[in-house]
Amino acid sequence: MTLDEKLKNLPTAPGVYLHKNLDGKIIYVGKAKNLKNRVRSYFQSGRGHDAKTRELVRRIDDFEFIVVDNEVEALVLESNLIKKHKPRYNILLKDDKQYPHLKMTNEPFPKVVITRKIVRDGSSYYGPFLPASLARRTLDLINRAFQLRTCDIEIDGKLPRPCLEYHLKRCLGPCVKGLCTKEEYSEAARDVKLLLEGKNKELADDYSKECGSLPKVKTTNSPPNTAICTKPFWLWANSRKWL
Repeated sequence: MTLDEKLKNLPTAPGVYLHKNLDGKIIYVGKAKNLKNRVRSYFQSGRGHDAKTRELVRRIDDFEFIVVDNEVEALVLESNLIKKHKPRYNILLKDDKQYPHLKMTNEPFPKVVITRKIVRDGSSYYGPFLPASLARRTLDLINRAFQLRTCDIEIDGKLPRPCLEYHLKRCLGPCVKGLCTKEEYSEAARDVKLLLEGKNKELADDYSKECGSLPKVKTTNSPPNTAICTKPFWLWANSRKWL
């Protein structure tokens, strides 16, 4: 099928397109609300393209496209394909706009922060998050449910008392000796990783096993033979209403 025939048969659905050069190498990846309109616009002489875009068009010999259900899926797929193929013209034409990711820092007591820049620093990155508000809501969930630290101080356990975040139950307090061991904090960080990696069933199973293995006790607020689980599983279990 010729390039002109492909252009005529493009769908009007949202998706991602991949421009290729004569050697079949991907030189540009783009997203579109309407694939037909967007891809055909490259080959319309009256569009007023800048010099870099005209150079890109001169090198296009073929293209592929992937249809998705909506614009959000197109954004995510575009981002992943650019990371995978590193097309030359995505670098030349980029506008420095990056979508937010969540970063778990590479530290003995890691924390999770929002970032728009991915670097090779040993940290773990998750995303992109679309819309951007989803990254903020997910971070708030992590702070409430798993209580990783949010501070920038060096954690050595030598502080005399914890900060307000600990009293609000939004931090485990590893900065004060006796409040949280390294092992307990590492377990919380591991649970956060499971959540961000989408391993929700594995996370739920781990919590269920731990809570189920606890001794049965009777309290004034619980039925007889009820297991009391100190881990914030109920927060995680209700995370859907926060996201």
